[in-house]
Amino acid sequence: MSGFNKVVNSYEEALEGFKDDMTVMVGGFGLCGIPEGLIEQVYNMGCKGLTAISNNAGVDGFGLGKWLEKRQISTMIGSYVGENELFEKLLLSGEMEVILTPQGTLAEKIRAGGAGIPAFFTATGFGTKVAEGKETRNIDGRDYVLEPSLTADFALIKAWKADTMGNLIFNKTAMNFNPMMATAGKITVAEVEEIVEPGELDPNFIHTPGIYVQRVIKGENFEKRIEQRTIKS
Repeated sequence: MSGFNKVVNSYEEALEGFKDDMTVMVGGFGLCGIPEGLIEQVYNMGCKGLTAISNNAGVDGFGLGKWLEKRQISTMIGSYVGENELFEKLLLSGEMEVILTPQGTLAEKIRAGGAGIPAFFTATGFGTKVAEGKETRNIDGRDYVLEPSLTADFALIKAWKADTMGNLIFNKTAMNFNPMMATAGKITVAEVEEIVEPGELDPNFIHTPGIYVQRVIKGENFEKRIEQRTIKS
């Protein structure tokens, strides 16, 4: 079974084949469940012209915000601008193309891509800018928009535990977009906190089967920064 061992020992090996002008999915929600080390490696590689698919673009100076600093993203497909002033600047100036997508629709576009479904109809966004240029249809008296699914050259995801065969378990809300992105990348790279031997993970609690994962790397020194700290006075 040694051929099923998907563990790599360096970030260079984890991102072998990653290059300019690729489409990349990046897991996470805000700063929760982001593959910090893989994001840093792409930043260090300096790849340009990327189409990035992620719920949001991190914050200034952290997460995908680092890619924005180097102008590595040419097109951003996401659902939230939120906490990143540079993101807002690049959007308003037209320096970066931004395709804002309703959050549930974004999740389903990724899930559908991973399932081999080319498009689907949804009522969300009908009659708004979201529907501009897209096919619409009335079904049983309700109007719908045809949304194409999404896939990527690479999916960079964060999990809690993996076995050497790539089976993954996510930790609570850090699951977010990660499991569906794992299915939609031609090459899925999972950055994890712990790697165990096959059989050590309870098969009843596997979130993503290893068949979807091509490479696994054990991350180091996750910062897990809090996006907005709120405390009682």
